Amino acid sequence: MRGVREDKAREHRIDMEVIVDACDETERAMGWYCYLQDKLTFPFKARCVSKRSISPLCAGESVEAVRMAPESECEREMFVMVRWRKQVLAVPLAQLVGVDVDDETELAIGDWHYWTERGYRF
Repeated sequence: MRGVREDKAREHRIDMEVIVDACDETERAMGWYCYLQDKLTFPFKARCVSKRSISPLCAGESVEAVRMAPESECEREMFVMVRWRKQVLAVPLAQLVGVDVDDETELAIGDWHYWTERGYRF
């Protein structure tokens, strides 16, 4: 699983708070959406940590995350809306890390990164 070591505390939190009652892909996606919606404190400064072909952001670029993307955009991956060059667009949360964010926001972003880096899918 991509070399990311298992983190039992994260696994337990994800199982018990995020996907606890999820029976299928749609329910797991909505579990993640609701968890992130509840835990992320918007707006927050973020830094891009990786280039993605579906996003205009470059590694090292700073943006402001302003809210979760619409649910319909998050059926396969979690996206957040960011201010970028005088526009607001959706980018993958896995592409971002928070900058000077509160503990809960940092933990939730870390949970999502962990989930994706372990190779888990909805």
